[in-house]
Amino acid sequence: MEKKYYTYILLIENNSLYCGYTDDVEKRFQAHISGKGAKYTKAHKPLKIVYVKEFNTKSEAMKEEYRIKQLSHKEKLELISAKL
Repeated sequence: MEKKYYTYILLIENNSLYCGYTDDVEKRFQAHISGKGAKYTKAHKPLKIVYVKEFNTKSEAMKEEYRIKQLSHKEKLELISAKL
């Protein structure tokens, strides 16, 4: 089975958004919840996964993560609502 990679966005308790990439979204989300995911999510509690996009390569997922991180908060919210 070919490995898939994902770019994801988490909703954080202070209404901010956290973007990252992984090969296992649920496992990564659990790591964030337990305080082992990232420095930001250790300090700011993640509430839920609000966006996931699948890619065939790690490079594609990382490029999408970078692209999303360049967006304004409003643009990220538009991206999330377009995916719903």
